[in-house]
Amino acid sequence: MRRLKATNHIGTYTLFQETYHRPTFKHMHIAGPKSDYDNRVQTHDRAMRAGLDDVGLGTLFGLYDYKYEVLATLMHANHLEREYGAGPHTISVPRMRPADGSDVSLAPPYAVDDANFKKLVAILRIAVPYTGMILSTRESAEMRRELLKLGMSQMSAGSKTDVGAYHRDDSKATEENLADLNGQFTLMDHRPVQDIVLDLMKAGYVPSWCTACYRKGRTGEHFMKIAKAGNIHNFCHPNSLFTLQEYLNSFGTDEAKQIGQELIEKESVTGLSESAQALTKRKLAKVNEGVRDVYI
Repeated sequence: MRRLKATNHIGTYTLFQETYHRPTFKHMHIAGPKSDYDNRVQTHDRAMRAGLDDVGLGTLFGLYDYKYEVLATLMHANHLEREYGAGPHTISVPRMRPADGSDVSLAPPYAVDDANFKKLVAILRIAVPYTGMILSTRESAEMRRELLKLGMSQMSAGSKTDVGAYHRDDSKATEENLADLNGQFTLMDHRPVQDIVLDLMKAGYVPSWCTACYRKGRTGEHFMKIAKAGNIHNFCHPNSLFTLQEYLNSFGTDEAKQIGQELIEKESVTGLSESAQALTKRKLAKVNEGVRDVYI
Protein backbone atom coordinates (compact mmCIF):
# COMPACT_ATOMS: atom_id res chain seq x y z
CA MET A 1 0.00 0.00 0.00
CA ARG A 2 2.83 2.42 0.80
CA ARG A 3 4.38 1.78 -2.61
CA LEU A 4 1.00 2.47 -4.18
CA LYS A 5 0.69 5.69 -2.22
CA ALA A 6 4.23 6.70 -3.25
CA THR A 7 3.21 6.75 -6.93
CA ASN A 8 1.10 9.83 -6.16
CA HIS A 9 -1.34 8.72 -8.85
CA ILE A 10 -4.12 7.25 -6.70
CA GLY A 11 -7.41 9.07 -6.22
CA THR A 12 -9.81 6.74 -4.47
CA TYR A 13 -8.62 3.23 -3.62
CA THR A 14 -11.61 0.97 -4.28
CA LEU A 15 -11.96 -2.68 -3.34
CA PHE A 16 -15.20 -4.65 -3.31
CA GLN A 17 -15.76 -7.10 -0.48
CA GLU A 18 -18.26 -8.86 -2.80
CA THR A 19 -20.12 -10.27 0.23
CA TYR A 20 -19.72 -9.65 3.94
CA HIS A 21 -21.37 -12.98 4.76
CA ARG A 22 -18.43 -15.18 5.72
CA PRO A 23 -19.92 -18.61 4.74
CA THR A 24 -20.99 -17.25 1.34
CA PHE A 25 -17.60 -15.63 0.82
CA LYS A 26 -15.87 -18.92 1.58
CA HIS A 27 -18.20 -20.81 -0.78
CA MET A 28 -17.61 -18.35 -3.63
CA HIS A 29 -13.83 -17.96 -3.16
CA ILE A 30 -12.37 -21.42 -2.80
CA ALA A 31 -8.70 -20.64 -3.51
CA GLY A 32 -6.15 -17.92 -4.17
CA PRO A 33 -5.32 -14.68 -2.33
CA LYS A 34 -8.92 -13.49 -2.52
CA SER A 35 -10.12 -16.51 -0.52
CA ASP A 36 -8.79 -14.99 2.73
CA TYR A 37 -11.85 -13.19 4.11
CA ASP A 38 -10.06 -11.42 6.95
CA ASN A 39 -7.26 -10.20 4.71
CA ARG A 40 -9.74 -8.76 2.23
CA VAL A 41 -12.06 -7.08 4.71
CA GLN A 42 -9.06 -5.37 6.35
CA THR A 43 -7.66 -4.04 3.08
CA HIS A 44 -9.21 -0.60 3.53
CA ASP A 45 -7.62 -0.35 6.97
CA ARG A 46 -4.21 -1.04 5.45
CA ALA A 47 -4.90 1.55 2.76
CA MET A 48 -5.84 4.17 5.35
CA ARG A 49 -2.77 3.47 7.44
CA ALA A 50 -0.59 3.81 4.34
CA GLY A 51 -2.00 7.26 3.59
CA LEU A 52 -4.58 6.30 0.96
CA ASP A 53 -7.25 8.20 2.84
CA ASP A 54 -10.00 8.05 0.21
CA VAL A 55 -11.34 4.50 -0.07
CA GLY A 56 -14.33 2.94 -1.80
CA LEU A 57 -16.54 0.07 -0.64
CA GLY A 58 -18.69 -2.26 -2.71
CA THR A 59 -20.91 -5.32 -2.41
CA LEU A 60 -22.11 -7.57 -5.23
CA PHE A 61 -25.83 -7.73 -4.57
CA GLY A 62 -27.28 -11.15 -5.29
CA LEU A 63 -24.72 -13.29 -3.50
CA TYR A 64 -26.45 -13.02 -0.13
CA ASP A 65 -29.42 -11.30 1.55
CA TYR A 66 -29.28 -7.62 0.58
CA LYS A 67 -30.44 -6.53 4.05
CA TYR A 68 -27.43 -8.22 5.63
CA GLU A 69 -25.08 -6.74 3.04
CA VAL A 70 -26.40 -3.20 3.50
CA LEU A 71 -26.07 -3.38 7.29
CA ALA A 72 -22.57 -4.85 6.98
CA THR A 73 -21.57 -2.07 4.57
CA LEU A 74 -22.81 0.52 7.07
CA MET A 75 -20.87 -1.18 9.87
CA HIS A 76 -17.75 -1.10 7.70
CA ALA A 77 -18.31 2.60 6.96
CA ASN A 78 -18.76 3.36 10.66
CA HIS A 79 -15.59 1.44 11.51
CA LEU A 80 -13.51 3.46 9.04
CA GLU A 81 -14.96 6.72 10.28
CA ARG A 82 -14.37 5.82 13.91
CA GLU A 83 -10.80 4.58 13.40
CA TYR A 84 -9.49 7.01 10.77
CA GLY A 85 -11.78 10.02 10.90
CA ALA A 86 -13.09 9.38 7.38
CA GLY A 87 -15.74 7.01 6.15
CA PRO A 88 -15.83 5.67 2.59
CA HIS A 89 -15.39 8.23 -0.16
CA THR A 90 -17.56 6.05 -2.39
CA ILE A 91 -19.96 3.13 -2.11
CA SER A 92 -20.71 1.06 -5.21
CA VAL A 93 -23.89 -1.00 -5.60
CA PRO A 94 -23.38 -3.50 -8.44
CA ARG A 95 -26.16 -6.02 -8.96
CA MET A 96 -25.24 -9.50 -10.21
CA ARG A 97 -25.72 -9.95 -13.96
CA PRO A 98 -25.19 -12.97 -16.24
CA ALA A 99 -21.52 -13.67 -16.92
CA ASP A 100 -20.01 -16.15 -19.34
CA GLY A 101 -18.88 -19.32 -17.57
CA SER A 102 -20.65 -18.51 -14.30
CA ASP A 103 -23.71 -20.64 -13.56
CA VAL A 104 -24.43 -18.80 -10.32
CA SER A 105 -24.75 -15.51 -12.20
CA LEU A 106 -27.60 -16.93 -14.28
CA ALA A 107 -29.67 -17.57 -11.16
CA PRO A 108 -28.30 -15.49 -8.27
CA PRO A 109 -29.02 -17.17 -4.92
CA TYR A 110 -30.35 -13.92 -3.47
CA ALA A 111 -31.49 -11.95 -6.52
CA VAL A 112 -32.53 -8.38 -5.71
CA ASP A 113 -35.60 -7.14 -7.59
CA ASP A 114 -35.97 -3.55 -8.79
CA ALA A 115 -38.15 -2.40 -5.89
CA ASN A 116 -35.76 -3.65 -3.22
CA PHE A 117 -32.77 -2.37 -5.18
CA LYS A 118 -34.25 1.12 -5.15
CA LYS A 119 -34.93 0.77 -1.44
CA LEU A 120 -31.38 -0.24 -0.56
CA VAL A 121 -29.98 2.65 -2.61
CA ALA A 122 -32.20 5.10 -0.73
CA ILE A 123 -31.21 3.61 2.63
CA LEU A 124 -27.50 3.86 1.86
CA ARG A 125 -27.91 7.45 0.74
CA ILE A 126 -29.75 8.43 3.91
CA ALA A 127 -27.34 6.54 6.17
CA VAL A 128 -24.11 7.79 4.55
CA PRO A 129 -25.00 11.25 3.19
CA TYR A 130 -21.38 12.32 2.62
CA THR A 131 -20.36 9.43 0.36
CA GLY A 132 -20.34 9.29 -3.41
CA MET A 133 -22.66 6.53 -4.61
CA ILE A 134 -21.57 4.82 -7.82
CA LEU A 135 -23.84 3.14 -10.35
CA SER A 136 -22.47 0.95 -13.13
CA THR A 137 -23.75 0.11 -16.61
CA ARG A 138 -25.06 -3.18 -15.19
CA GLU A 139 -28.33 -1.25 -14.82
CA SER A 140 -30.57 -0.17 -17.68
CA ALA A 141 -30.81 3.45 -18.80
CA GLU A 142 -34.30 3.73 -17.31
CA MET A 143 -33.25 2.27 -13.96
CA ARG A 144 -30.25 4.60 -13.84
CA ARG A 145 -32.55 7.58 -14.40
CA GLU A 146 -34.76 6.46 -11.52
CA LEU A 147 -31.85 5.81 -9.17
CA LEU A 148 -30.44 9.29 -9.74
CA LYS A 149 -33.56 10.59 -8.01
CA LEU A 150 -32.81 8.37 -5.01
CA GLY A 151 -29.29 9.60 -4.38
CA MET A 152 -26.86 8.13 -6.89
CA SER A 153 -24.15 10.70 -7.51
CA GLN A 154 -21.74 8.99 -9.89
CA MET A 155 -22.17 6.67 -12.84
CA SER A 156 -20.01 4.97 -15.41
CA ALA A 157 -20.55 5.49 -19.12
CA GLY A 158 -19.34 3.73 -22.24
CA SER A 159 -18.08 0.80 -20.18
CA LYS A 160 -16.62 -2.34 -21.74
CA THR A 161 -15.91 -5.53 -19.81
CA ASP A 162 -14.21 -7.76 -22.39
CA VAL A 163 -10.42 -8.01 -22.58
CA GLY A 164 -8.82 -5.36 -24.78
CA ALA A 165 -12.15 -3.70 -25.50
CA TYR A 166 -10.94 -0.13 -25.05
CA HIS A 167 -8.42 -0.65 -27.85
CA ARG A 168 -11.10 -1.87 -30.24
CA ASP A 169 -12.43 0.38 -33.00
CA ASP A 170 -16.17 0.19 -32.37
CA SER A 171 -16.88 2.04 -35.61
CA LYS A 172 -15.93 -1.19 -37.38
CA ALA A 173 -17.88 -3.44 -35.04
CA THR A 174 -20.88 -5.47 -36.11
CA GLU A 175 -23.61 -7.09 -34.06
CA GLU A 176 -22.14 -10.47 -34.98
CA ASN A 177 -18.59 -9.90 -33.77
CA LEU A 178 -19.72 -7.98 -30.69
CA ALA A 179 -21.92 -10.93 -29.74
CA ASP A 180 -18.86 -13.20 -29.78
CA LEU A 181 -17.01 -11.17 -27.15
CA ASN A 182 -16.82 -12.63 -23.65
CA GLY A 183 -17.33 -9.76 -21.24
CA GLN A 184 -16.81 -10.03 -17.50
CA PHE A 185 -20.56 -9.59 -17.09
CA THR A 186 -23.60 -8.46 -19.07
CA LEU A 187 -24.12 -4.73 -19.53
CA MET A 188 -27.59 -3.17 -19.60
CA ASP A 189 -26.75 0.39 -20.65
CA HIS A 190 -24.80 0.45 -23.92
CA ARG A 191 -25.18 4.17 -24.65
CA PRO A 192 -22.00 6.07 -25.55
CA VAL A 193 -20.72 8.79 -23.23
CA GLN A 194 -22.13 11.66 -25.28
CA ASP A 195 -25.65 10.21 -25.16
CA ILE A 196 -25.53 9.77 -21.39
CA VAL A 197 -24.20 13.31 -20.91
CA LEU A 198 -27.02 14.69 -23.06
CA ASP A 199 -29.60 12.64 -21.18
CA LEU A 200 -28.33 13.95 -17.84
CA MET A 201 -28.43 17.57 -19.00
CA LYS A 202 -31.96 17.19 -20.35
CA ALA A 203 -33.00 15.97 -16.90
CA GLY A 204 -31.41 19.02 -15.28
CA TYR A 205 -28.29 17.34 -13.90
CA VAL A 206 -24.81 18.83 -14.30
CA PRO A 207 -22.32 16.18 -15.51
CA SER A 208 -18.97 16.69 -13.79
CA TRP A 209 -15.47 15.40 -14.46
CA CYS A 210 -13.89 17.28 -11.56
CA THR A 211 -10.84 15.86 -9.77
CA ALA A 212 -9.82 19.05 -7.95
CA CYS A 213 -10.10 17.65 -4.44
CA TYR A 214 -7.46 15.01 -5.12
CA ARG A 215 -4.99 17.58 -6.40
CA LYS A 216 -5.65 20.15 -3.68
CA GLY A 217 -5.46 17.67 -0.82
CA ARG A 218 -9.16 17.76 0.03
CA THR A 219 -9.21 14.07 0.87
CA GLY A 220 -9.83 11.79 3.81
CA GLU A 221 -10.61 13.52 7.09
CA HIS A 222 -10.15 16.97 5.53
CA PHE A 223 -12.78 16.21 2.88
CA MET A 224 -15.15 14.75 5.47
CA LYS A 225 -15.05 17.91 7.60
CA ILE A 226 -16.07 20.02 4.62
CA ALA A 227 -18.68 17.54 3.36
CA LYS A 228 -20.34 16.94 6.73
CA ALA A 229 -20.60 20.68 7.34
CA GLY A 230 -22.56 20.94 4.10
CA ASN A 231 -19.93 23.13 2.45
CA ILE A 232 -18.47 20.86 -0.22
CA HIS A 233 -20.94 22.26 -2.77
CA ASN A 234 -18.97 25.52 -2.67
CA PHE A 235 -16.23 23.62 -4.48
CA CYS A 236 -18.14 20.90 -6.34
CA HIS A 237 -20.83 23.08 -7.87
CA PRO A 238 -18.61 25.66 -9.61
CA ASN A 239 -16.04 23.01 -10.56
CA SER A 240 -18.72 20.87 -12.19
CA LEU A 241 -19.69 23.83 -14.37
CA PHE A 242 -16.08 24.41 -15.44
CA THR A 243 -15.66 20.77 -16.46
CA LEU A 244 -18.97 20.72 -18.30
CA GLN A 245 -18.04 23.89 -20.19
CA GLU A 246 -14.71 22.37 -21.20
CA TYR A 247 -16.45 19.17 -22.33
CA LEU A 248 -18.98 21.10 -24.42
CA ASN A 249 -16.25 23.22 -26.03
CA SER A 250 -14.22 20.14 -26.93
CA PHE A 251 -16.78 17.44 -27.70
CA GLY A 252 -20.30 18.87 -27.61
CA THR A 253 -22.72 18.52 -30.50
CA ASP A 254 -24.84 21.53 -31.43
CA GLU A 255 -27.74 20.11 -29.41
CA ALA A 256 -25.54 19.40 -26.40
CA LYS A 257 -24.01 22.88 -26.52
CA GLN A 258 -27.42 24.55 -26.61
CA ILE A 259 -28.83 22.54 -23.71
CA GLY A 260 -25.55 22.68 -21.80
CA GLN A 261 -25.14 26.44 -22.05
CA GLU A 262 -28.67 27.01 -20.78
CA LEU A 263 -27.94 24.66 -17.88
CA ILE A 264 -24.63 26.37 -17.05
CA GLU A 265 -26.24 29.83 -17.09
CA LYS A 266 -28.96 28.64 -14.74
CA GLU A 267 -26.68 26.76 -12.35
CA SER A 268 -23.99 29.47 -12.21
CA VAL A 269 -26.35 31.59 -10.07
CA THR A 270 -27.96 28.75 -8.12
CA GLY A 271 -27.00 28.35 -4.47
CA LEU A 272 -23.95 30.61 -4.76
CA SER A 273 -23.18 33.90 -3.03
CA GLU A 274 -22.65 37.02 -5.14
CA SER A 275 -18.88 36.74 -4.77
CA ALA A 276 -18.97 33.04 -5.71
CA GLN A 277 -21.12 33.86 -8.73
CA ALA A 278 -18.59 36.47 -9.85
CA LEU A 279 -15.69 34.02 -9.40
CA THR A 280 -17.58 31.34 -11.32
CA LYS A 281 -18.29 33.76 -14.16
CA ARG A 282 -14.61 34.76 -14.40
CA LYS A 283 -13.41 31.16 -14.47
CA LEU A 284 -16.03 30.14 -17.04
CA ALA A 285 -14.74 32.98 -19.23
CA LYS A 286 -11.22 31.53 -18.93
CA VAL A 287 -12.50 28.12 -20.07
CA ASN A 288 -14.15 29.75 -23.08
CA GLU A 289 -10.85 31.48 -23.87
CA GLY A 290 -9.27 28.05 -24.20
CA VAL A 291 -7.78 27.57 -20.75
CA ARG A 292 -8.00 23.93 -19.65
CA ASP A 293 -8.26 22.30 -16.25
CA VAL A 294 -9.82 25.25 -14.43
CA TYR A 295 -10.92 24.55 -10.87
CA ILE A 296 -11.28 25.97 -7.36
